Amino acid sequence: MGIIAAMYLRLRERSRRISTGQTMTEYVLILAGVAAVVFVTFHTMGNDVVTNVNRTNTDLTTAS
Repeated sequence: MGIIAAMYLRLRERSRRISTGQTMTEYVLILAGVAAVVFVTFHTMGNDVVTNVNRTNTDLTTAS
């Protein structure tokens, strides 16, 4: 294998490893954004959410 081909293969493998890390970082940022929205929503509508969850739980328990 020529020197140029070997350099190309090394460069290609390095770029694959870098892009994999970027993808994981993007997923973490999206997850953090979703978690922040859920957190803010729960604190804004806290009692209403708890009331609705408890009502749904009671309805499902009595329906069985």
